This record gives sequence, C-alpha cells and structure tokens, in this order.
Amino acid sequence: MDVTKLIAANAKRLREGKKLTLDAAAAATGVSRSMLAQIERGEVNPTISVLWKMANGYKVSFTALVEREGDAVAVLRQGELPPLSEDEGRYLNYPLFSFDERTGFETYRIVIRPGGALDAQPHLSGAEEYITVFAGSAEIRVGEAVYTLERGDSIRFRADVPHGYRNPGTDTAELSMLIYYNRS
Repeated sequence: MDVTKLIAANAKRLREGKKLTLDAAAAATGVSRSMLAQIERGEVNPTISVLWKMANGYKVSFTALVEREGDAVAVLRQGELPPLSEDEGRYLNYPLFSFDERTGFETYRIVIRPGGALDAQPHLSGAEEYITVFAGSAEIRVGEAVYTLERGDSIRFRADVPHGYRNPGTDTAELSMLIYYNRS
C-alpha cells in the first residue's frame, strides 16, 4: 500500500473512532475541513507538519497516521520504505516502528540534506525525543536553545515545546529518532 493510501485509511479510521465530524476534526487539529477530506480520500500527500497537527489534535502518536499492520517480527528494508518529505525534499522522515502502547515509543530514520530543516510542532504533553546523529551534522533547536550535534553525538529533550532540526553542513545528515510518550 502506498503511503498516501495508508495515511488516508488511518486518518479516516482515527477520526471516525473519535466520533468527530470533519468540522470538529478541523477545529481540533487546525487543519482545514477540505484538506482533511482530501487526505481521507487519498487525494493529497500531506506534509509532515500537517500530520503532526492531526496527531496532536487527535491526541495520538504521529505513527498512528502512518503505521502498517505487522507481525511479531518486522524487518524493514531501506528501499521499501517511502519517506515523508518536507522542505522541498531536503528533510526526509522514514517512519520505522510505530507507537506501541506497551513500550510507549515510536522510531524514525531522519535524513536531512544540506540546508534542509523542519520546524516541529510541540508533541503531546510529556513527550521526549532521543536523537543520535550517524552521519553529517545537525542543529537541534529546543525552544530558543540550539544544540549542534556531530556524527556520534546524541541528545534527549522534552518535545512538548516548539523544536526543530536543521542541517548546517555540506554533507547529508542521517539521524535516528525515538519519541517516547510519557504515560504519567
């Protein structure tokens, strides 16, 4: 199933599961009614920012919108994972393992081409991000503070505040991201 159809099915299932009309969903998410309808029909491939607005408005994890049903063992092949794209293709998000209620987290592979960036919306209250840079360099903004990470560096931060990611270098940055949703 392609990513647009997967998001369409999940978006509709989540909205209907919460017994929200499109108007109520638009009010909760800050995404227009017409855009939500187009997403649910699979007519548009929403940006990462729009998906975060939907996830926050529905009070679900980001991966609830992009997850696939899986078996007890899952092997993900790089060439089989379609990325979600932002910043004209310079910021690529590969959702790897979707949110699991037992563990409270979800994981991603992030690729940021030189000059690429993403400003992220605050996640659910208590959410934390754990990021490790495996190639290149990245600037991680948490609130007003900016942290420069090089290959091998890691950072943990509260993700329920505005934050962002940027590649200030000339090489592609590759990151591993884990988002933990604190249940307390």
